Amino acid sequence: MSFDLQLAGQRVLVTGGTRGVGAAVASLLASLGARVVATARSRPEAPVDGVQYLAVDLATPEGVERAVTDARSALGGIDALVNVVGGSSAPPGGFARLDDGEWARALDLNLMAAVRTDRAVLPEMLARGAGVVVHVTSIQHRLPLHDSTIAYAAAKAALSTYSKALSKEVTPQGVRVLRVSPGWVETEATADFLGAIAASADTDLAGARQRVMDALGGIPLGRPAMPSEVADLIAFLISPRAAAMSGSEVTIDGGTVPVA
Repeated sequence: MSFDLQLAGQRVLVTGGTRGVGAAVASLLASLGARVVATARSRPEAPVDGVQYLAVDLATPEGVERAVTDARSALGGIDALVNVVGGSSAPPGGFARLDDGEWARALDLNLMAAVRTDRAVLPEMLARGAGVVVHVTSIQHRLPLHDSTIAYAAAKAALSTYSKALSKEVTPQGVRVLRVSPGWVETEATADFLGAIAASADTDLAGARQRVMDALGGIPLGRPAMPSEVADLIAFLISPRAAAMSGSEVTIDGGTVPVA
């Protein structure tokens, strides 16, 4: 029995598509025959064959408008949107270190980028009566790390709630909306994150890694997930094989969250 995901020819916009999970998603979808446009603030040093790249800042309304306009022009339409863009550059040290600017940056990147991109893409999908939107959230909306990512966790919680509400509205009109909630994923950003914690706590990278593991309550699987593993899940969710799924949040965290 074949388990073809039937993604050949699908037109997909992947935000945050040059590093980590986003890069893995863009590469996998292109290898499966999808037509992919990936966005990021800058083009990658090693572009993937079959992926078109747009250098835009999705934390701004202007960046979102240009990304969707250019992606639609390149692809002739958008069948699936994978909102991966996100992250945190906030300093460690708890709530007192987060001023209004840090909160605004976290919300613009982790919530409003997805909201604005959806708003630009959804009318086309609704008119066609078909489409898929995937929002990459985080287990931090249930297990926030108070030391350095309060604003990030709060923004991802808002993204999760917004995504569920959106699914209620548009699923009856043929557009599926799903959430993927990763735990700790071993990406390029992991090293930067651990470095910031190590510097703040006067420890080394191993000590910083242990602090994160302790804050998460441990990972029963014994390791972080890999970007390719998250990409495999997302490819399935946007495929016709997952046609009965909408409104769900799928967690991929190695068992970190004690209750699903």
